[in-house]
Formats: sequence, structure tokens, C-alpha cells
Amino acid sequence: MGRHSLGAVQAPEHKPRPGTVRRVTGYFRPYRAQVVLVLVAILVIAIFGLANPLLLKLIIDDALLHRSLSKLTLYAALMVVIPIFTGLIGVGQTYLNNLVGQRVMRDLRNNLYRHLQAMSLRFFSNTRTGEIQSRLSNDVGGVQDVITNTATSVVSNITTVLSTVIAMVIISWQLTLLTFALMPIFLFITYKVGKIRREISKATQMTMASMSALVEETLSVSGVLVTKVFGRQEQSVERFTTENQRLADLELRQQMVGRWFFMLISTFFSISPALVYYVAGRLILGHVAGHPTIGDIVAFTTLQSRVFFPIGQLLQVQVQMQGALALFDRIFEYLDLPIEITNRPGAVTLNPARVGGDVAFEQVWFSYDGTGGRPAVQDVTFEADPGRLVALVGPSGAGKTTITYLAARLYEATSGRVLLDGRDVRDITLESLAEAIGMVTQETFLFHATIRDNLLFAKPEATEAQLHEAVRAANLAERISELPDGLDTMVGERGYRLSGGEKQRLAIARVVLKDPRVLILDEATSALDTHSERLIQAALEPLMQGRTTIAIAHRLSTILRADQILMLERGRIVERGSHAELMRMQGPYSRLYHEQFADGRVEAHCHDGVVEAAG
Repeated sequence: MGRHSLGAVQAPEHKPRPGTVRRVTGYFRPYRAQVVLVLVAILVIAIFGLANPLLLKLIIDDALLHRSLSKLTLYAALMVVIPIFTGLIGVGQTYLNNLVGQRVMRDLRNNLYRHLQAMSLRFFSNTRTGEIQSRLSNDVGGVQDVITNTATSVVSNITTVLSTVIAMVIISWQLTLLTFALMPIFLFITYKVGKIRREISKATQMTMASMSALVEETLSVSGVLVTKVFGRQEQSVERFTTENQRLADLELRQQMVGRWFFMLISTFFSISPALVYYVAGRLILGHVAGHPTIGDIVAFTTLQSRVFFPIGQLLQVQVQMQGALALFDRIFEYLDLPIEITNRPGAVTLNPARVGGDVAFEQVWFSYDGTGGRPAVQDVTFEADPGRLVALVGPSGAGKTTITYLAARLYEATSGRVLLDGRDVRDITLESLAEAIGMVTQETFLFHATIRDNLLFAKPEATEAQLHEAVRAANLAERISELPDGLDTMVGERGYRLSGGEKQRLAIARVVLKDPRVLILDEATSALDTHSERLIQAALEPLMQGRTTIAIAHRLSTILRADQILMLERGRIVERGSHAELMRMQGPYSRLYHEQFADGRVEAHCHDGVVEAAG
């Protein structure tokens, strides 16, 4: 997906997907019993809803005409009891209706979130975070009303219209014909206003999406930081103000269209009974055979009001359904995205206690676009043995981080094999592979939670002693002891309450707590000062004992002691060997080294086995 400019939102062109209605219906299947009860309740409410108009007719034509107090009492009592009865059924129906709707919404959100969690890193690197959030929240939220109310509304309205029309015909077929002669005017007004409201509603949704994207990008911690650094607060405010004004104008138009519609319908509802009274009066005054009674007229005009609104609502259902189907298609578009990296049939679950940590690449190729374009990794072959440090060096874009992602199977090799203890990583379950490999990335990510919660993410069952041991190993214990809440200190969004070095040390502590057999360090000490870097390197030294360690470093001083250094250029290994061997070759590694240390001098300082360079 292409990236949009800041604040720009493009409405997706809707192309109906086959089977959408069937798939939506499938989400209701587990709740068949509740749906049947809802439909029965709707039928009962619709039938008993006819009682009051008919009881009005009986009160006028039977009780009052014959001056029968007993009949008057009975009919009046029924007019009280029946609405209470139908009201209670309506409460139950509303509960069941919303129960089913909310459970369907829950299942839809769960399925979408679970599917997105299973997507490969490639998907997330090619898709805006705001777009993903929009599908999960806005699109799913947009279909809520349709899921919860539309289906039952259709059934309820159809049932109400049919039962009401039958009752109207029974009372007076002449007045029924008059009513339906007026219906085209009502339908025309409803259609025209509905069309206008639909267009305004679409523009409103687009504006709200634009505002959401703007807020998400400019009010995140990173967005605010960039805005302040470049002094662009006023420009951000102006963009938001413009979109906000547009939204306010659209909302006002939407309200006024609704008010005009209400005015027209109210007028129509006043005119229709007047015409009924006039025509019925003419029939009575003219002593036409079979003319309606006074009770018929009162009952008929009461029933008349029950038939217009349901028909108007049914006209809007198509509009609502089309909009909802467009949103469902967007949701199913994500649910239908293929999951690139999955557990193969028969994949083995590794026993953590038996994982040796031997990592090997055999003629591995990888391309980001997956179509055989320019490969990011080309014919890479090497082995990293337990207890040894393999360093990946090279210019930016050389493929160093991609290689580590292939080892962790965050990407799938296009060809060749990546092995762990001699077994293809594709034949290992993703869960056990993740347990065997620990990674500290250059861009540290911390959750907006406490230090304790961020640590427990690596090992939920960790004891208090293990937590403190991990922070000590990462040289973070003293800093945590200075905090008022200690391990229960909130780190802020993405850890912004901590310094860069503290965030990196917390990330290292998280991996220390995980205790993996394969350790991947992607510029793990890049955010640390020289003193902290030395202490962290010393802390990592015992952690690396007996484990396979693959380290990426731009500062060559951090990997001079590596057992094997792989020099990469454009995804290929162009040199390999120890620091001394590569320096003797006078090749790309030597040139890179001299670029960093112009005078070529290396001053060796031993700190628990760590060799540093003086630059």
C-alpha cells in the first residue's frame, strides 16, 4: 500500500467481494437460538401492537355506543396491560439483540486481531499503522449498528407493515386505497432526503478519517517531538482547524437535513389523517353503504401512523447495507490476506533445555518484494556456533538486520535454508523458535506500562529475584533504586520517560530474563555512553557464554573480539574472518575500519574481556 501525505485520506473504491453476505451470516451461526428468540419476540410485539387501535374502535363503537361500563372497563384495562406485556418482551428482545450483536462484533474483532498478529513483518513494514488501526476500530465499529440493529429492524418493519395493512384493509379497504395513493409522495420525500443524507454522511466519514489520521500522526510522542523540533505546531494546528471546521459544517448540514425531513414527514402525517377524516366524513354524510364508523376512523388513523415510518426505514436499509457491506469488504480484505509464515504440518516443538543454539545459513537468498526483484540477501552461507560471537558489519542497507530477521524467521527465505541445531527453522514451531532466540534491536520498543510489566513480557512467570538479577546484569539496578516506585515505575509511551541508554539497558534486561540460546544484538549498545557501554558489554559477556551470539555493529570497536566477522555489501558476504585476518586482507573491511579510525590506531583496553578502540 502506498503512503499518503500527512492528513490526506482517500476513500477506497468499493468493489463488492463475492460471498460477503454469506460470510457475515456465518458469524451469527453460533447464536442461532438467540436469533430465533429475537424473531419470535418481534412477531409477538408486531401482532400485539395492533391491539390498541382495535381496542379504540371497540371502545367507541361498542362500549360507548351501547353505554356498557363493563366493556369500557375491559377494553381500557386491556389497553393498559397489553403495552406493559409487549414492553417487557421488547426489553428482552433488545437485550438478546444487543447480546448477539456485541458477540458477533467481539468475534469479528478477535478474528481480525488474531489474523493481523499472524501476519509477517513484511506486511507491517508496507502498511501504515493508522490504516491497520482504522480497519480494526473504525471499520469494525462502522458495521456495529448494522450488525446489532439492521437485521432485526428489517424483520420488525416488514412484520409491522404487513400486519398493519391487513388490519387497515379489514377496517376499510376504501381508506386503505386512499392511504396507498398518498404513499408515492411519502416515498419520494424519503428517498430524496435519504440520498442527500447519504452523501453528507460519506463526506463526514472521510473527514473524520482524515482527522483521525492527522491526530494519530501528529499527537503521538514521536509526531509531537518532530513537530516541536521543526517548530511546526502552528501548521499542525491550522491543518487540524481546517479539518475540524469542515467536520462542523458537515455535521450542521446533516442535522439540518434531518430537521427538514422531520418537518416534511410531520406535515405529511398531519395531512394524511385530515384526508382520511374528509373522505370518511363524506362517506358517512352521504350515507354510502358500508361507510366506516367513528371507531373505524379513529382506529384507522392510528394504524396509519404505524405504516409510514416502517416503510421509510425499510427504504434506508439498502443505503445502510451498502455502506456496511463496503466496510465488511475492507475487513474481509484483511482477513483474506495470506499468512506468509506459519507452522508447517508436523513442525517440531523444541525442548528449551535441549536447544544447543547452532545457527547456520546455507545459500540463503531473500527479496523484500517477494517477486524476485533486487534481493536484499544474496547467497549467504555461514555458521554461528554456541559460545562464539559472529559479527555482521557493512554499510547501511547491506542486509545485516535482514539476516538476523531471517534467523528468527520474521521473514521467510526466498531460497536456501536457515538451520537451528541442524534443523530447518521452517520445520520448527514458531512459538518454540521464538523461545530459543532473543533479540535486542537498535530501535528499542517499550510498552506504555511499568518497568516490571515490560520485563515480565519476556518471562511472565519470572520471580522477583529473577527480575532484580536481570536489571543488575543490565547495569540498571542503581537507576531503578533511585525511582520512587522502583520496578513499578511507568515508562511512558515507547519508554519516553527513560533516557535512550536506560531504554536500551531495560531492553537488554528483558532479554537477559528470557535467557535464550541464541542471542541477536542489533546495535544493542548504540544508545549508551562509553562508560555504560563498557559495563553492558561486561554484563553481556557471561550471558554470551555457551550461547550463539550474532551481533550487528556500526561501531567496529564493539566487535573487535568477535570470533568471526562477516563483511557485507549489497546483501553479499564479501569478506569473513577475525579482525586481524580482515585487516591483513586490505579489503572492504579494512577500508571501513580506517574510515572510522582515521589514524588506524587501536588502543586495547581489557574490561572483562572486552576490547575497545580509541577513536
